[in-house]
Amino acid sequence: MRVAKGKVVAGKVVVEGAPLEEGAAVTVLAPEDAETFELGPAEEAELLAAIADAERGDLVEGSDVIAKLSSRD
Repeated sequence: MRVAKGKVVAGKVVVEGAPLEEGAAVTVLAPEDAETFELGPAEEAELLAAIADAERGDLVEGSDVIAKLSSRD
């Protein structure tokens, strides 16, 4: 798994750095209007670890998350 930045040029996403393999599946997060965000090294490592957990099937059901959040009231 790799995190890459890019921008839209002529209606296509152009990724910075080394090109992705042809046919690679990607997820695009697009900020609304002027909204931006930056990940520091620790946040990026945490995100990549969470993605690896998900790829291994180590997931939490959405209903469990909602129940836990609801119990905080």
